[in-house]
Amino acid sequence: MNEINYDNSLRRLEQDWYSPTRLLSNPVDYDFPGDRFIPNRSLMDLDQAHTLLTNRTNNILGKPKFNDEYRRKMEENLKLDVEGRPFRMLVFRGSPKSSRQSTRLIDEMRRSDEEIPLQTHDHRRHKKFRLKETRILDAPLLSDDYYSNVMDWGKSNLLAVVLGRKLYIWNDEVKNAQILMEVMREHDYPTSVAWSDDAKIVAVGCISSKLQLWDAETSKLVRDLQGHKSRVGCVAWNGHILTSGSKDKAIVNHDVRARNSVVSLTRVHRGEVCGVKWSSTGNVLASGGNDNLVYIWDFRKMSSRHHMHKFNEHNAAVKAIAWCPYKSDVLASGGGINDGCLKIWNTKKGTCISTTETGSQICGIQWNRHHKEILSGHGFGTTERGCKLCLWSYPSMARIGEPLHHANSSRVLHLTQSPDGLTVVSGGADETIRFWEIFAPPQNDSGNNTDLDNLLSLKASAVR
Repeated sequence: MNEINYDNSLRRLEQDWYSPTRLLSNPVDYDFPGDRFIPNRSLMDLDQAHTLLTNRTNNILGKPKFNDEYRRKMEENLKLDVEGRPFRMLVFRGSPKSSRQSTRLIDEMRRSDEEIPLQTHDHRRHKKFRLKETRILDAPLLSDDYYSNVMDWGKSNLLAVVLGRKLYIWNDEVKNAQILMEVMREHDYPTSVAWSDDAKIVAVGCISSKLQLWDAETSKLVRDLQGHKSRVGCVAWNGHILTSGSKDKAIVNHDVRARNSVVSLTRVHRGEVCGVKWSSTGNVLASGGNDNLVYIWDFRKMSSRHHMHKFNEHNAAVKAIAWCPYKSDVLASGGGINDGCLKIWNTKKGTCISTTETGSQICGIQWNRHHKEILSGHGFGTTERGCKLCLWSYPSMARIGEPLHHANSSRVLHLTQSPDGLTVVSGGADETIRFWEIFAPPQNDSGNNTDLDNLLSLKASAVR
């Protein structure tokens, strides 16, 4: 058995501990300085270290006072090994130099992170977009009726709007308007309009219970549809199916291809049907009524009057309903003047996700198709949001920016948005139509991020 030399072993152990052998040789040049070393915890004040790392207030402990003798001893211990040879202990041994763009230090990430609360995502984005209307059109005789839906922007970039007895088509590209149809009967006028999915046909509902289809290109009447006995206040397309809601409390589904167009007639609401909207999947319908109720319908079962869900948490009429464009089972609904609540529903589970009290009548809702935001148009109310447009962040439902408004604090009664989802049009009781570029364009997902961008994107993560 060989004799063990404890002195040499101990000396070798101390040398390895304080000066690893891999650092004694000529070091490789690295381009990422840092502080990668394992300290002796018994020599550290961990409470003070934790405070310095987590508290961002400058000079919380004051400037440390070290004399020259202390600094000299520190330099000797940190720059010399036990045998007096120079070496650098506090060096981060990263990857060798390469052609890759070098990254910045963690301190820069911390500084940029401190600036973020002062510049939220929403604030930065909206500084680039005008929060003032880009165009105002005079709209004499525009309906000042909460129960009407007289404006719709089709996929062909044509805006249909009812003024009095006439239905106008506004061409946003050439900036002119033409009359599509006019109701000639006395005491009769259009109360609802909707473009077909192919933007060739306009459905027009009237106060007299008439429901008509008009060819937008030839300006000719295609056909009359029967089924209602009173005002048709809302219409919505779902392919070749046209759904209408009326003051007679009925919801009628029409197959516009068939001679006998009525597919189903459902009368479940106990008041006027104020709003109807189809989900993006095309198999679920939402309806809101003057009975303060929201119903969710499976299209295949509507003829049996069997609904999927009934939401009864509103305390006023529900006209404003809109489906989430990026989650097909999420619905937004807004209550009338005695309710003023903007509610988000999970229609698959039949539950209310959130409730936001706006303090004013909600006349219209539009989802931002490019970002998670909701725009609401308001009528009379008890708060400063009355008769204004409000933008909300989804799902937090925090209000973004200051509310927008029409002249003379007029009610914002009608809302629709352009086919590209960037411009919102509002119709107000001041008889004007206003164009707002409030929705931002989609983000450029080019994937051309640099190494620096990728590193800084991790600044919200814990650094270990």
